[in-house]
Parts: sequence; structure tokens; C-alpha cells
Amino acid sequence: MDCGHTFAFHPLTSQCPKCGSEWLQAEYDYDLARDRWLRQLADRPFNLWRYHELLPVLHAPPAIDLGAGGTPLLPAVHLTQMLKLPHLYIKDERQSATSSFKDRQAAVTIAALQESGLTEMVVASTGNVAIAYSAYAARAGIKLWAFLTSLVPQEKMREVAIYGTQVVKVTASYDEAKRIAAAFAQQRGLYIDRGSRSIPTVESMKTLAFEISEQLTRQHPEARYGGLPWRAPDWYIQAVSGGLGPIGVAKGFRELYRMGFIDRMPKLGVVQAEGCSPMVQAWEQGKAQADPIPRPRTHITTLATGDPGRSYTLLHDYVREHGGAFVAVSDEEAFRAMHTLAKMEGLSMEPAAAVAFAGVIKMVRQGIIQLHETVVVNCSGHTMPIESHILGERWARHVVVARRPQEPPAETAPLGAPQEGLLAALSTIATERYPRILIVDDHEPARILLRRILQSLGDYTILEASDGYQALEIAQQNPPDLIILDLMMPGLDGFAVLDSLKSHPATADIPVIVVTAKTLTTDEQRRLRRMARLMYKGEFLSDEFFEEIRRLLEQAR
Repeated sequence: MDCGHTFAFHPLTSQCPKCGSEWLQAEYDYDLARDRWLRQLADRPFNLWRYHELLPVLHAPPAIDLGAGGTPLLPAVHLTQMLKLPHLYIKDERQSATSSFKDRQAAVTIAALQESGLTEMVVASTGNVAIAYSAYAARAGIKLWAFLTSLVPQEKMREVAIYGTQVVKVTASYDEAKRIAAAFAQQRGLYIDRGSRSIPTVESMKTLAFEISEQLTRQHPEARYGGLPWRAPDWYIQAVSGGLGPIGVAKGFRELYRMGFIDRMPKLGVVQAEGCSPMVQAWEQGKAQADPIPRPRTHITTLATGDPGRSYTLLHDYVREHGGAFVAVSDEEAFRAMHTLAKMEGLSMEPAAAVAFAGVIKMVRQGIIQLHETVVVNCSGHTMPIESHILGERWARHVVVARRPQEPPAETAPLGAPQEGLLAALSTIATERYPRILIVDDHEPARILLRRILQSLGDYTILEASDGYQALEIAQQNPPDLIILDLMMPGLDGFAVLDSLKSHPATADIPVIVVTAKTLTTDEQRRLRRMARLMYKGEFLSDEFFEEIRRLLEQAR
């Protein structure tokens, strides 16, 4: 990449023989690849090996294949409503053999090593890379040395070890672990995965771009493999540690553009955890090189790379040329996104994946992502096992079934006999009263959206009313702790509901949040703010909306 010299690929060739640079880039016969893809791609299995003409392997798929790639592209059914972003898609990499997008990296690298006759390698990892490499190395009969920081959860360390990997636990930062692993590999003459400087590693990530463009094309019946262009998204979003993923994906889109499969280059959304965001800080300061962060301060250890090196410069140059953004989110925002995606989309993901979704939410709020744009987010890994600090202490209820000495066991009790111990135990679950929130809106999709948002925030009992009369009946019979009230409804509108609530002693003190899409006059705003908290429907995902709900419920206790 520095002097333009070309030479044949071999995994152990780690630097240019002419200038000594370690930054190498693979090139292929793109005319041949284009011709074959147009003729054959439609009949090939949907996995990463369908693109083997643009991968550094001779024989594909290899015998060691575990089904890497070919993951689904899912429409974000409910998050689209929350964000008013109708073309939002989730690339669900949790479906891989070891539940992360690092399976692509391990599959291509191990295949290349096996073809070259190499039988031993080294990797430094914060968890997922080592797990993926362990699975594929075991299948290929390659001995793996994995250098893991002491911050890696014990469950992930044990998963690495169960494959027979030699685990080396390093009590230091991830950057220090990488230096120790590199020294070990050099001393023993072993191949080491060097992230963005390793050809097979970068090439594996290209397959994400290929799959996404194919899958978006399939969304439209008029699209055919023989008809170009394919569809590229407006945005590709990923949480980033060292930057490998987006670098490979960017190369994939460049190759598609070069071959004429897409007609434009997507923007890149690079999202980091605030406690370790050297790329974001460099971008905000207008720098093409990032200053290292020696002591990352984030609970999301898989993203704790303090020194991205030249990887940032490559991403910086791409974003300058094609558009995009570098965004940082807090651990709290990431954990909130985990809950939101699990409760609204049915997708349980690891914190690092949630960082990407928290970044999307932030970029939509800030107007960086336009609402008409097509956005694809990499859901990079599954949260198995989930980390305890994310759920908190009260994530389950306990039932203790006590049986009186004279009671027969349940399995021997007469049919229909009351099981007093069980009933007593179950009654303890209902003793804890969840805050009751009444949603009032004549538009059912709006009620569903609000209910899902509230469910993602915490434990609430959700009541619903489709008009003002039903709302008043519910409020008077069993007053809720909070009412979220639509203003514009047929029959009894929000103004009339508020007047009625405030006129009855039993309901006068119920806090109310009025939500509306209507532009209000100054008099209407003044009138409402005397009786309720006023918010606009576009603010459903704002921190202010969340905090206002919590504040009003606290006051109601």
C-alpha cells in the first residue's frame, strides 16, 4: 500500500519485500470474478464461500467449513417506528457457528493457513476472536495460542479453552497483550493474526459488503443477478475497537463499485464506547492520526483498543471521501440499547453490538442520518452469557413452595385437591406492584409503539384506552400512576380529558404527559403546561422523555 510493489500472496509474508511496509492489500482478477458471478452466483449456496474468486484461498469451500457467512438481513420492525427510519436493517451475525461476526475472520484465515501447510498460529483477543479461531483451528487440526487480557469474562476464557486452545492470560491492557503475543509469535516463527494488517482477516470482512448488497437487491422483485446495479445501503454502521470490520467492509464495497455491481459508495458509521474512543476524539479534533488512550475506561472490554494505529487513518480517509461519521456512546446508552433491542425486536446481543445501535439512535437524533436513508447495522455478537451488571439485581422473582408436613406430595395428591403451598408461593409474585401507566391514543400503531418503548424501559403495568371516554373510565375506576395522553382524538380530545381529570379529586393529581404532533398556539401551550408535561411525538426516544417518565413516577409514589 505504500510503494505499489506487487508479489504473490503467502500467509507468512507479513511485509513488502521492497519497502518493508506491513500494510499490504490483496488484488484479484476482477474481470474474471465479475464474469463468473454474473453467470454462477445465483446457483451457489448463500455463504461467504460463494465469493471465493475474491478471497485468498484456492479451494472453496474448504473441508473445515462450519457455515460461516450467509447470515440474515432483518428489517428492524419496531425500531423503525421508534426512530421514524423506515429502511433500517440488522445484519444478524449472531447466527454464525460461534455467535459472532469473527467467524468470517477465522474461517478465511484458517483455510488460508491450511492450504499453506501451516499447523500453528497465535492470536491476541478480548474474547470473540479467540473463540472463533479456537473452533476453526480445532476443526483444521491447527494448534492455537490465544493471549487474552485478564478482563475477558471467565465464561469466554473457558469457552476458548474447551476447544483445546493454549490460553495465555495477560494481566494488562489489550494493547499490551497484543505486543506480548507478537513477540511470542516472532520468537517461535509462527503466524499471528495482526488485525487490519493481515490479508485473510481484512478479506474475510469484505463478504459482509457482498452479502448486504445482494440481500438488499433481493428486497426488490425487479432486481435480477444479470441486471445491475445491485443495491448498496446509504449507511453501514458498526461498533469499532481496532477498526478491522469497517476497513474490510469498505474494501468490499470498493470492489463491488469497481466491478460495476453498485453505483455508489455507502457512508460509514464508526461507533466507539466513550471510555475508549481514540478514533472519535481524533475525528472531532480534525486529526488524521489518533492519539492512543493508555487506560480505557469502559465496561465493554471487547471494544477496549486504546491504540488503533493506521486503521483510524484508513477509516478517516474513507469517511472524508465518501461520507460518514465517528460517534461515541456511553456504556449506559449501550446497555439501554441492549434492553431496547431485546424487548422490542427479540434480539439478544452483546454490549459491543449494542454500541452500534446506540450510535444509530444518537445519529438519528442529531440529524446525521436522514430519515429517508437505508441503514444497515452489524449485530456482531450474542450476549451468552449475559453480564450481571447489565441486568442489575432484580432481574428475576423467586418462588419458594412450602409443603406442610401433613400434606401429601403434589404428585400423589387427589385430583383437584387445592395445592395450598403452590398457591401461597404464587401469591408472593403479585405482591409487588408495578407502576401503572395508561396510554391514551385513538391510533393503535401509536399505542403499540409507546407500549413497546415503555416495556423496554422497565417493569410497568401498561393500560390502554382508544378514546377519551374509555380513558376517563379507567382512570376513575383504578387510577394509574401516570397517563400518556394523545392530544388530537375524535369525540373527547386531550384538552377535554385533561379538564375532566383535573376536576375530579380522585384523578386530579395523576401526572400526565401530553404527546402531540400538532403545532400548538401560544395559548394552547400555556393552557396545557398548567396541567401536564408537553412533549412532541418525535421525542419518544429522547433522554428527556425517559427521565420525565421516571421523575413523574417517583413523584407519584
